[in-house]
Amino acid sequence: IETVYQTLAMSPALSIADNMFMGRELRKPGIMGTVFRQLDRPAMEKFARAKLNELGLMTIQNINQAVETLSGGQRQGVAVARAAAFGSKVVILDEPTAALGVKESRRVLELIRDVRSRGIPIILISHNMPHVFEVADRIHIHRLGKRLCVIKPSEHSMSDAVAYMTGAKLPDGVAEAA
Repeated sequence: IETVYQTLAMSPALSIADNMFMGRELRKPGIMGTVFRQLDRPAMEKFARAKLNELGLMTIQNINQAVETLSGGQRQGVAVARAAAFGSKVVILDEPTAALGVKESRRVLELIRDVRSRGIPIILISHNMPHVFEVADRIHIHRLGKRLCVIKPSEHSMSDAVAYMTGAKLPDGVAEAA
């Protein structure tokens, strides 16, 4: 399971490749990697470049540039690529578009669709209803810290979802709390 946090959990001064491998760096084979613990930077850079290309992040030219030089959308793209590269079971995205502009948010939604199309399940935590309805198969609605219901975007409107969240309306089959 991989998670992309709202705050991205990246080290701005490190390179894109270093951020993608943070905590799981590749070591050189043989004595250089085992005894001297040297990193296999070429392999890490090649892998990072391949994952970014897979997700269509071609705007990043230099895999060795510091993450702090990237735009918000590019940083989010690197975080999603890292999650997709190592999260073979589930990817959890916590408010991935919260601090992004319209264009960058679009790109992140495209990345979400792309990762999902590869067969990796995604849990998207978001308050942005248009984004949720655009990419979700099912929506788990919570109210007062508890799951209230599960709806399908194809069968409910955004207004219904917001009404359920705020308590203005109860979904079918849910009894009013005493």
